Amino acid sequence: MQLHGIHHLTAISADARGNHAFYTDDLGLRLVKKTVNQDDVSAYHLFYADGRGSPGSDITFFEWPVQPERRGTNAIVRTGLRVGSEEAILYWRERLEALGFAVPQADYVDGRLTLPFEDREGQRLALLNDEGGEPSYPWERSPVPASYQIRGLGPITLSVPTLDPTAQFLIQVLNMRHERDFETEGTGRVHVFAMGEGGPAAELHIRVEPELPRARQGAGAVHHVAFRCRGQEEYRYWVERYRELGVPSSGPVDRFYFRSLYAREPGGILCEIATDEPGFATDEPEATMGARLALPPFLEAQRAEIEKGLKPL
Repeated sequence: MQLHGIHHLTAISADARGNHAFYTDDLGLRLVKKTVNQDDVSAYHLFYADGRGSPGSDITFFEWPVQPERRGTNAIVRTGLRVGSEEAILYWRERLEALGFAVPQADYVDGRLTLPFEDREGQRLALLNDEGGEPSYPWERSPVPASYQIRGLGPITLSVPTLDPTAQFLIQVLNMRHERDFETEGTGRVHVFAMGEGGPAAELHIRVEPELPRARQGAGAVHHVAFRCRGQEEYRYWVERYRELGVPSSGPVDRFYFRSLYAREPGGILCEIATDEPGFATDEPEATMGARLALPPFLEAQRAEIEKGLKPL
């Protein structure tokens, strides 16, 4: 059985208000769920996505009062954001420059016009042309024109000190395939692993960088990446597969908006498998998703205490 691509990516912010402003006002994404970390209810968990909150379009953030990350290897080091044309890449370069960001000229990476940049906390991102990719669902209230809006996530770039342990985990445990390699200026050879039908929405790019120190998570770092599975039958397959292979994992976890299964690849990068359903509209209408603090039923009794401990966005 195959996974179907990137489900979401979760990163770390030390400034929820600034984070919210950047991802909605600057990047034009929709805040589709304002909730808390279910394992640490003192922390916001903010989900930004396309107009529908589609699986594969979510970049999410935990807010913790932490120092900036120490960059290095054994980490996710760049998150791809897909747009629908080369014209959109040119639009984004002008927009980001006008907003005060230092951005390079767009260049072709693995055959796709790509524009790397960072958010205000150093989160490493890259816009890339995915013309002809998956359907898009623009947000009608976005400050970005519909034809230029971010369509979803991918590819996701990892740095590891040695390739083989991670490659074996991706192939033998997660049923991914080593699809190709490509060369980049500055970081050398990149190894592409794909799942499902492939394409940038379903790719991991692996850089081998043994000269770097081990990364330490903090503000601007990525916490984990999640891969898509469809429906409960597929989810049960992955739970049973981990058990049969003896892979240390979280076991089944109900996150209310999706079901999760967590494990770490050999270098320690946290990988999640998440279901497409039930989705973010399960507890509030799609039209008003993200407008209020949403709590899963098992946290409702703590609402007053939780709201008291959170800063307004």
